[in-house]
Amino acid sequence: MSDHIVIAMITVSTLLGATGLLALLWGVKTGQFDDKSKFIDGALYDGEEELRDAAAMEAKRKAYHKKKNKKRSDPNMPPD
Repeated sequence: MSDHIVIAMITVSTLLGATGLLALLWGVKTGQFDDKSKFIDGALYDGEEELRDAAAMEAKRKAYHKKKNKKRSDPNMPPD
């Protein structure tokens, strides 16, 4: 490879890295990653109804995976 191409690649990658670093620092400084209501929302929506819904969804997910694995164990079925 030519020296000019290597220098251009290093320059572009350095500029992109610096841009990403500056964007990250700006986001941290302006509070873009702060979620002040996370714990409050967790306490507000942690009731019996939500827990029952979560348990029902988990049971459905397990039944689906069990049914899916049962179909795969059939020797007459072609592979996926």
